[in-house]
Amino acid sequence: MRTDHAPPPPNSRTRSAAGTVRVELFAGMAASAGRRSLDLPWRGGSVADLRQAVAAALPGVAELLARSAIAVDNRYAADDVEVAETTTVAVIPPVSGG
Repeated sequence: MRTDHAPPPPNSRTRSAAGTVRVELFAGMAASAGRRSLDLPWRGGSVADLRQAVAAALPGVAELLARSAIAVDNRYAADDVEVAETTTVAVIPPVSGG
């Protein structure tokens, strides 16, 4: 049993390098972007800032991005939530089905 309270090491799957954040893309967002993830230069900021950075990196997904949910550390997050470098981020577009 661990007795220290040090934070766990960053998850290498979601963080690609110092000063970057990996944004996982799902469903129609991944299809529109032609990729499943995006590594962005990042020094921290809000979900709204992250949306702007994703839209700048992938202009073709801007309209879908505006309607998509953002999950930060596996929880849906409002645009004013802060996103740190080591955070797990996912873009989840709206889905429909029958």
